[in-house]
Amino acid sequence: MSEPLDEGKTEAELIKVRRGKLDALRRLGRDPFAVTKFDRTHTCAVAREATGEVRIAGRLGGLRRMSKRSVFADLDDETGRIQIYFKLDDLGNDAELVDLLDRGDIVGVSGEIFTTKTGEISVHVRSLSVLSKSLRPLPDKWHGLTDPEIRYRRRYVDLMVNRPVLDTMLARSRILAAARSFLDGRGYHEVETPTLLGVAGGANARPFVTKSNALDVPLQLRIATELNLKRCIVGGIEKVYELGRIFRNEGIDKTHNPEFTMLELYEAYTDVEGMIRLTEDLIVHLADAAGVRGPAGEQLVEDRPKP
Repeated sequence: MSEPLDEGKTEAELIKVRRGKLDALRRLGRDPFAVTKFDRTHTCAVAREATGEVRIAGRLGGLRRMSKRSVFADLDDETGRIQIYFKLDDLGNDAELVDLLDRGDIVGVSGEIFTTKTGEISVHVRSLSVLSKSLRPLPDKWHGLTDPEIRYRRRYVDLMVNRPVLDTMLARSRILAAARSFLDGRGYHEVETPTLLGVAGGANARPFVTKSNALDVPLQLRIATELNLKRCIVGGIEKVYELGRIFRNEGIDKTHNPEFTMLELYEAYTDVEGMIRLTEDLIVHLADAAGVRGPAGEQLVEDRPKP
C-alpha cells in the first residue's frame, strides 16, 4: 500500500520506496513507462451513471485495505471521481500489482459497476494496468497543498490535489470557447494582431521592452489590441474581435497580473446602446457556459432575438 507522509518517512525515503516498486513492476514485465495507450469506454463521471462493464483510467487517490484480499481506492480523472474495488481473488495475475500501487499513480481498470452497502457507486475491478508510476509523493491528502508559493510555482501539483482549481481551469476553457461561439454567431470575425510592436499603444500602461536581433530595432510587447483592431475596422472588417494575451510591466496583486487574456471587439454601424446590449448578452451567455445559475437554479440566458 501507499505510505502517507505522516508515517515519519522523509520524502527521499518515500521516493526510494516508490522506485523500488517501479523496479518490481519492471521485473514482472509490467513497466508502466512502456505503456503507450489505454482504450477507455467511459470517463469517471459517465461511469457513475452507467451499468455493466466499463473501462476507465485516471489518477489514484487514497488506497484503503479492508482485509488481506480486499482493497478500495479512489480514481480521479478530468471529469470527477469514482471508487474502485480490488478483490485480489478476482484479479488473476494482476493481483500482484495492487501492493505496488501508490497514491498518485495513473492506472487503467476494467470491471463492473456496482453499489456498495453504503450506497457508493463503485467499479469491481477485473483487470488492472499501471500506466504511470508516481515517484514523488503527493501532498498530504488531509492537509492538502496550501502554501501559496508552492501552489503558484507548481501549478500542476495544485491542479492534481485541489479539485476547485482544476474546475476553475476547465470553466475558463469553456468560457473562452463560448465567447468565440457567441461572437462568431453574431457575425464577428476573429483576428490575430501583432504582439510585438514598435510602440505599444491603446492603453495607459508601461510596456515590456525587448529587441529584434534580426532587424536590430527595439520592440515592445503590446499593452492592448485596440489600435490594430480599429485598423481592421478601417480596412473593411465590420465586426472584429480578438481574444489575446496582453502584457503590462506594472504591479502585481490579486486583480493585476503582468500578462493576462483580454477580449476586445469593435463593430461598425452601431452605437453605445448596441454595444451595451451586446455586452449584456455576452456576459449572460458566458455565465451559463460557466455553470452559473440564478437563485432558483434557473439558467440566466435570456431569450433575446439576435440583432
